[in-house]
Amino acid sequence: MTEVTAHHGLFKDTNLHVDDAGGAGRPVVLIHGWPLSGKSFEEQIPALQEAGYRPITYDRRGFGLSSKPPAGYNYDVLAEDLQKVLVELDLTDVTLVGFSMGGGEVARYLSLYGPSRIRSVVFASAVTPYLMRSDDNPDGPLTPEQADGMAEDLVKDETAFYDSFTRDFFSVDGVLKVSEVQRKEAGAMCGQANKNAVLACMAAFGGTDFRGDLADVTVPALVIHGDGDATVPFEGSGQRTHAALADSEVHVIKDAPHGCNVSHAEEWNTVVIGFLAK
Repeated sequence: MTEVTAHHGLFKDTNLHVDDAGGAGRPVVLIHGWPLSGKSFEEQIPALQEAGYRPITYDRRGFGLSSKPPAGYNYDVLAEDLQKVLVELDLTDVTLVGFSMGGGEVARYLSLYGPSRIRSVVFASAVTPYLMRSDDNPDGPLTPEQADGMAEDLVKDETAFYDSFTRDFFSVDGVLKVSEVQRKEAGAMCGQANKNAVLACMAAFGGTDFRGDLADVTVPALVIHGDGDATVPFEGSGQRTHAALADSEVHVIKDAPHGCNVSHAEEWNTVVIGFLAK
């Protein structure tokens, strides 16, 4: 593990906690969902290593073991943080895997920095192309009222919010698809996040329009999503992302929730590693 300095401040630096498995294989950078950390990919790291790749995770600013600065929780800054990780580790021929909120970082990164370091991308249960429902985005799966309610519930009782959120995150039609131990591990990751960062990132992933960014995704892409995802429903996100990307393929995991990289880890890993081999 290491730290990458994403920003030099007047009084304090913003450091990102990075876990780099090392090795000579092609790098696969996994960008976690909200409000988790890089530890959420523990089911993926051994499989990627065994397949000959170099998996790398990092905790988004404000989350996990990274610095918790008071600002910088918009996608331009978050994409800049990702660029700092790639540059600091001198990574090229990279596959970016953006899970949920992390899918936004993948889209914005390519829009801002281009594909020179990037071989391919994976949009996993991703928030692209645009979650918030509006007059010009009628298929957005998130209503303004739902977004406001989530923020209010988090402010009111953070512990209760995370307990409910992790249940929904791993459930299909009210049935939990992971063990209670796995659900509580996700809850512990949520507990590491800074509340202000969580609220700011909630606004960012809910209210950022990535439709223009997806036009700049010219590398091969995989869209992988659970068909029972109630957190970021496939029809309003993954299906639309696939349709927007000319060079993309899609894999829908049957009876899988939002956190399908944990609940259906074997299928998820097999599909992603198969895509990496192309």
